[in-house]
Amino acid sequence: MLRSPSAIQKQLSDAVSIIGKHDFPKKWPQLIDEMVEKFATGDFNVINGVLQTAHSLFKRYRYEFKSQSLWEEIKLVLDRMAKPLTDLLINTIQLAKVHENNTEALKVIYGSLVLVCKVFFSLNSQDLPEFFEDNMSVWMTAFNDLLTADVPCLRTGEDEDAGVLEHLRSQICENIGLYAQKYDEEFGTYMQTFVTAVWELLVKTGIQTKYDSLVSNALQFLSVVAERNHYRKIFENPEILANICEKVVIPNLDFRQSDEELFEDSPEEYIRRDIEGSDIDTRRRAACDLVKTLSQNFEAKIFAIFGQYLEILLAKYKENPAANWRAKDTAVYLVTSLASRGGTQKHGITHVSELVPLPQFCAQHIVPELERPNINELPVLKSAAIKFVMVFRSLLGPQTLLACIPHLIRHLPAESVVVHSYAACAIEKILVMRDSNQQLVITAQHLTPFINDLLGGLFGTLALPGSSENEYVMKAIMRSFSTLQEAAMPYMAVALPRLTEILTLVAKNPSRPHFNHYLFETLSLAVKIVCKTEPAAVSSFEEALFPVFQGILQQDILEFMPYVFQMLSLLLEIREGSGSIPEPYWALFPCLLVPALWDRPGNVTPLIRLITAFIRQGSAQIGALGKLNAVLGIFQKMIASKSNDHEGFYLMQNLLAYYPNAELQPNMRQIFALLFQRLSLSKTTKYVRGIIVFLCYYTAKMGATPLVELIDQIQANMFGMVVDRVFIPDMAKVSSEMDRKIVAVGIAKILTECPAMLAPPYLERWSRLLQALVELFELPPDQTTLDGDHFIEVDDAPGYQAAFSQLSYAQPKSQDFLADISDGRKYLAESLGKLAQTRPGELPTLVAILGDNHKQALQKYCDQAGVRIA
Repeated sequence: MLRSPSAIQKQLSDAVSIIGKHDFPKKWPQLIDEMVEKFATGDFNVINGVLQTAHSLFKRYRYEFKSQSLWEEIKLVLDRMAKPLTDLLINTIQLAKVHENNTEALKVIYGSLVLVCKVFFSLNSQDLPEFFEDNMSVWMTAFNDLLTADVPCLRTGEDEDAGVLEHLRSQICENIGLYAQKYDEEFGTYMQTFVTAVWELLVKTGIQTKYDSLVSNALQFLSVVAERNHYRKIFENPEILANICEKVVIPNLDFRQSDEELFEDSPEEYIRRDIEGSDIDTRRRAACDLVKTLSQNFEAKIFAIFGQYLEILLAKYKENPAANWRAKDTAVYLVTSLASRGGTQKHGITHVSELVPLPQFCAQHIVPELERPNINELPVLKSAAIKFVMVFRSLLGPQTLLACIPHLIRHLPAESVVVHSYAACAIEKILVMRDSNQQLVITAQHLTPFINDLLGGLFGTLALPGSSENEYVMKAIMRSFSTLQEAAMPYMAVALPRLTEILTLVAKNPSRPHFNHYLFETLSLAVKIVCKTEPAAVSSFEEALFPVFQGILQQDILEFMPYVFQMLSLLLEIREGSGSIPEPYWALFPCLLVPALWDRPGNVTPLIRLITAFIRQGSAQIGALGKLNAVLGIFQKMIASKSNDHEGFYLMQNLLAYYPNAELQPNMRQIFALLFQRLSLSKTTKYVRGIIVFLCYYTAKMGATPLVELIDQIQANMFGMVVDRVFIPDMAKVSSEMDRKIVAVGIAKILTECPAMLAPPYLERWSRLLQALVELFELPPDQTTLDGDHFIEVDDAPGYQAAFSQLSYAQPKSQDFLADISDGRKYLAESLGKLAQTRPGELPTLVAILGDNHKQALQKYCDQAGVRIA
């Protein structure tokens, strides 16, 4: 590896680091010693190979959570590597002086220094090691020298790609930023020196893209220092502040030629950086963060300085808008940086500085840009104005937002991908806003006058070049439907064929997961809106969508299958109570039982929902088709899986609720045997909860005596073991209200309707079981876990797997399997009352064994139900 070319070396060192993650330090204790030995070879190709491996291996120290094993590993590394690394730094810097006229040698030597600095960062990320604290002067002197030294022969003629000198300076800025942020007390004596060095470096650095990472890290360092109260004096001098603003901040807020190229040639990347927060290492973001920090700590001074620049920038734009639009773009960005004091992804910026007159700035400088008649004029400025409305939406007030909506709609046909994406994104974010009463700020009533322009504009945007699968546009269509609800009905005749056409197209090559998700959300929403008003319209949807769905299933388009199953479930659930299931569904039913479909994790949840919809409406037909065994095979597969056992229980509850008992009953003994086998082999908290709820539901549905007899058929007196080892110790683990009600009814029936429970050998368990049920009512759910919970299930199907994403607008309705019973406590009290009448004198003796608190709780249930059990 150490003799390989650098590109292969990187791959091999990554391989070593992967092995190291598993084997180091316990199975490979000599690794560090072997690496350090190579430092003495003097061959920098070898040394760089070792440093690359060290960097790959130690990089995880930057983000791993603190733990004893991590500390021990880092200590081992530091004990063996800290000093050799420091010696290597000194020797390499000396060597750089010796070879100062040899460009090729310097490239290799400086490459080593970059890696040394990266390893330094990793080793110092968790805490300040004692060795580095004692040798701080060595490292900081070296960093300062390297930061300020000019090596003309290492400058590159490139504008785009950073050279080794830029990489080194960038990494040093990151290192001193780490020390300024985490170890400022120890680092304090060097702070002034580095602030000056970094400041001077920034002033000298050009606007080329290759310097972006360096400038970003340098600005972040200044932000960290400016945040610290005890270093404020460095920045308090108005002259220094003015210099920082003029020479560092403003130049780095400017919209550069490279930004314009990105805007035009890679709009998706531009959008990702600009509104989705992936601009973390850009100049603009770093300059913006520095402005925020300075304006928080030196508010009045900063506003006075930037206020002047703002006027200059806006005046420059006014002179010649077509030529000086960049000046206004910088001004808008500057106001955003100065004003914002905090916010969230959901609400945008929610706190601003009182010194920024936001509504006034919006009315004077933002709205006029949106009002310009030519929507394709100055697209960068248009996008900045739309972004301003989007970012400050929570503070601009409903009237301003309402006034902006027609302008945003007008920009949907803009040629620029960024402009029409921002317009769609802004509409979507405004439509989702709610007031203090959780009511929508923009309602269907507000939107109705614009409905044709809005929906026509959004669908029209999908026909524009570069936006046929624009996720912001599809999300805005979804949100518009959601806001309009029934008001969208007149447009549905146009929208639905268009949505179906889009689905047919994207199914050929699914490449945009977010777009696809919002497409299925929109289709689901359309189905719900139309069928809420006209339930019979479900057949029109089936007619339009079935051919597309069949194509997706036949061609095995993995990404779309979970969505198709959810939509089929939605359509089938809308039909509930309106007659038999149509033939096309039954043609599909055998395909849904094919084992290969169930091997894909993303299919399981939506398929279970679809199968249970068939069971609820067509159990007789399932029997007629002879498919019960296939359904039970799915149950068996689900129960065997720790990840999916809850789905198996849900399937079985539906069978118990809706399938003819006479056909199901012959299989019950085998089903129970399977359940208990899994319980004994691999018990988890989720499984225990599931089996308790299932057994109680079986009791509620079939009766307590059939349950006891069925379990005792498997093994004599086995029901006693179930009470002792499952019901009593783990009943409290059942947490959801619906499940707790099922448990209450099931246990109440076992206690009061099962003669076997009131006779030996089960009689001795009666009082303890009642006590456990009272605790279920009175105590919070038991949150403790079982040993089997910490499992990693090995996937049956290797390779790509489509994940399951729940469609918000196709959510399954929560099912109450015991809807006729409202209160478990009342049900228990009434059941005990009936038992007291049929077996007088027995109950007081059994209840007397309970603890005092349990008796009081039981008495309260009886009083509330108007029942006497004494």
